[in-house]
Amino acid sequence: MKKLLALLLALAMVFSLAACTSSNTPAPAASGDAAYSVAMITDYGDITDESFNQATYEACKAFSDANGLKFNYYKPAGDSTAERVAMIDAAIADGYNVVVCPGFAFGEALAQCTVNYPDVKFIALDVSEFDIGLESIPENLFSAVYQEELCGFMAGYAAVALGYKHLGYLGGMAVPSVVRFGNGYIQGADLAAKELGIDGVTLEYVYGNQFFGDADITSYMDTWYQTMGVEVVFACGGGIWSSAAEAAAKVNGKVIGVDVDQSKTIDAYGAGMTVTSAMKGLKATVNTLLTELVLNDNWASYGGQVMTLGLVSGDDVEANYTQIPYDTTQWSDTFSQDDYVALVGRMFSGDIKVDGSQDEFAPSTITLNRYDNIK
Repeated sequence: MKKLLALLLALAMVFSLAACTSSNTPAPAASGDAAYSVAMITDYGDITDESFNQATYEACKAFSDANGLKFNYYKPAGDSTAERVAMIDAAIADGYNVVVCPGFAFGEALAQCTVNYPDVKFIALDVSEFDIGLESIPENLFSAVYQEELCGFMAGYAAVALGYKHLGYLGGMAVPSVVRFGNGYIQGADLAAKELGIDGVTLEYVYGNQFFGDADITSYMDTWYQTMGVEVVFACGGGIWSSAAEAAAKVNGKVIGVDVDQSKTIDAYGAGMTVTSAMKGLKATVNTLLTELVLNDNWASYGGQVMTLGLVSGDDVEANYTQIPYDTTQWSDTFSQDDYVALVGRMFSGDIKVDGSQDEFAPSTITLNRYDNIK
């Protein structure tokens, strides 16, 4: 509870976080009459993606197991609004009345289903007002969005402070969240080079124009790593990280993960490949909202809102909803855990201000090369 004290005061919320575990077996129904049952709908990925789907699934299942709630997940047959709506329909037909949806791709589906099912509570992760497209947010919907620019900034600062001078940014598509990650990454690298007096830092910047890796994107990354000498790539956007990892593995290159701590997955391509990950507090968000709805009967404090989450502490870095992993980042004498805590403290106090707009950030110290979409 100590970790979320700042957010409690700021938002007047009562948060209660439960530990998360991984399993593929739905929880049994609660004994007696349960007021709520929880369904999670995957986006175009699966619950083993080591990213949005898996983090959300594990959080939903852990909470449901701990509180005796019926739980299951549903995977759409394909990547379309109609197929996502079909799975929401199926979950509700099966009796689930709390539906959790991870990712901006659910915007149109939520716009439809929140109206079609006014008695069902919808919890969305990373779905903005723009994605939903309605004039107002329905009272049966809550969505958390994140200040991606903050953890992107941390990753960029860490990369340069750790000694990398030739960086890359491989974004999925130029949607707002991916743009904010990239802008933060540039800003962090630029400030680190300026403050630490590091000359000659270059950052290559491109979008794949899709959220998955393939042979074409891997080939493009091969050129970065093998021909241009890029040392580390921040791969940001669904499964596109796989192309960066495949290319990096051929030359002992490095990768920065996104959304969750991706070190386990990326390092499967090569031990020690992951420098750090720019993370969002997906599990904590899910657990908070389910706690407030199921245990505290406090949906009224959340429904009808899209809430932006970011830093809530300047010294307890693991309490924040935007962070890099305290345990698995490749710390060194040039950027230690203490240095990271000090950096976050400066961000939290306002000493460091990170631009979260969609405007293309122009660095003052490093060289930035922007390229057309790969595809």
